[in-house]
Amino acid sequence: MSALALTSSLIVMLVLRQRIVIMLMFAAAFSYLAWGDGKLDYVVLDAWAAADQEVLLSIPLFILAGNIMSRGSIAKRLIAIMREAMNPIPGGLAIATILSCAFFAAISGSSTVTLIAVGSVMYPALIDAGYSKKFALGALCAAGTLGIIVPPSIPLILYGVMTETSIADLFKAGIGPAILLTSIFIVYSMIVNWSKERAPFNVGALWNALKNGIFALFMPVVILGGIYAGWFTATESAAVAVFYAVLVELFIHRDMTIAELKDTSLETATMMGSLFPLLMMALSINTFMAYEQIPTALVGWMTELVSDPVSFLLITMVLLLAVGCFMDIGSAILIISPLLMPLALSQGVDPVHFGVIMITNLEIGYLTPPLGLNLIVAMTAFREDFWLIAKSVLPFLALMIIGLLIVTFTPSLSLFLVK
Repeated sequence: MSALALTSSLIVMLVLRQRIVIMLMFAAAFSYLAWGDGKLDYVVLDAWAAADQEVLLSIPLFILAGNIMSRGSIAKRLIAIMREAMNPIPGGLAIATILSCAFFAAISGSSTVTLIAVGSVMYPALIDAGYSKKFALGALCAAGTLGIIVPPSIPLILYGVMTETSIADLFKAGIGPAILLTSIFIVYSMIVNWSKERAPFNVGALWNALKNGIFALFMPVVILGGIYAGWFTATESAAVAVFYAVLVELFIHRDMTIAELKDTSLETATMMGSLFPLLMMALSINTFMAYEQIPTALVGWMTELVSDPVSFLLITMVLLLAVGCFMDIGSAILIISPLLMPLALSQGVDPVHFGVIMITNLEIGYLTPPLGLNLIVAMTAFREDFWLIAKSVLPFLALMIIGLLIVTFTPSLSLFLVK
């Protein structure tokens, strides 16, 4: 009866469009009262203990670094390099858009920051160059999702925290799938825009773009190279990213003022004020479930229904694709990953590979109505109709599902740098 009451209450709250953090707080309190020791102070104690992890510092730091770079000129300088390099190729501007998103994602870790930073420059450029509005919107929305799989990725960090998986290994595992999806988008862009007029290759213009953007281009090397070389941890790399972004934007490019840096920092702090209560409640529930051995019972039940890893992965893909349509990726990771991880381990699925599978699945949710975050951001940023944007991403959704199948059933694509 208690389980039915909890489920019914959460469904009612979902229908009433309550915030996820309120639902998690209710679920945590109900669980401790109904099945635990009946002491609500354990909710706070477990949340505090679970959140007392150094790696959590990397989340606000990476977001702050991304916000600084989007407010400054690093994004524009990266875009200029990509445009000059891709000019002679069929669909060169479209390819430059995809690569700009991939590169900026590698230094911001955020899908929405990538979409806004690159889209504000490339959307009008694509339209002016004769690309269809439908293609331009679809390409930017789809390429913007690369921010959650290209390391450093905030969702990968959340997954690592919730499942106690090495974040450095997750970052390494994200490289192969990120290259795959980027390549798929590039090939599609070339085919669709093969007849577009190509600009001649201009060595001088490319050289000027490289000179102006060398510090921007060097940033992913500093951040990711430092992690993979073992020079610093994921958290330390986030601090390095902020330091580097401030140094470049404030003192080298001089495209940001102290006042703008202050405003950007306050905006990031406000954003974190909504994320961390959600994270702490999810960690509290995770601690409670581990104490009550709920994952163990779930594994026992699931193994009776699923007899092989392939069936498990297919069921998981369908589940996560459905979840991605109605829940934002952060909430999905916080709620679902602690439940699915034991099941994945029971089927012999590598936890690092499973993390990449889960993030790639939920990445598709950024493009699916009604709650696809990139669709909503694009509607606001580009002032276009929501359903026009939703239709524009359909070809890219099909491409991402193909990429997802390859990532899911080719573990070596994710693990070749890990093992």
